[in-house]
Amino acid sequence: MSTVRNLCGVLLMGSLALTAHAQDIPVITHDNVPYIDALHLSGPRVGVSYFGRAVTLTEDRFALDSGTVINPFVTQFGWQFEWMYFQTDNGSAGLFEFIPLLGGMDQGLLLPSANLLVGFRSYKGWEFGCGPNLSLAGNGFVLAAGYTFRSGYMNFPVNFAVVPGPQDTRVTMLVGWNKRSR
Repeated sequence: MSTVRNLCGVLLMGSLALTAHAQDIPVITHDNVPYIDALHLSGPRVGVSYFGRAVTLTEDRFALDSGTVINPFVTQFGWQFEWMYFQTDNGSAGLFEFIPLLGGMDQGLLLPSANLLVGFRSYKGWEFGCGPNLSLAGNGFVLAAGYTFRSGYMNFPVNFAVVPGPQDTRVTMLVGWNKRSR
């Protein structure tokens, strides 16, 4: 008796599934999906990096003054260049970013770095990426994430990046701005 009940239950569920599958579901095509422009956030960046420990610049790091000890908090100034390599109908995009930065100017130093990131930005403004970090403070692999706040025609991206290393972990926060164009 229980086998018959189980079989009837399976048949009932199967027929409900087939009925639901047979319903006319409107097909959404590219033409009737509202298209949202992807963000283009190339522009200036300012922020601060924390090196996790005091850093002593040496000759092998091409420092201007050998033996200079810098504060672990270092200001950053630079520009973010970005290129989209794909975009979805809703405005999300795959990105390639190049972010050159000059750090340490608050301490009378010039510590250049460059970040090459491959990442993704959602249509809501969340983004993440990763790639190589080249710096006089040591090369590494950068992991970055952020969000873009929008106000009128202005974009205000806020990004956090981490460069883990064998001797210290560098953490950076950058903010920027640019105007949305139509």
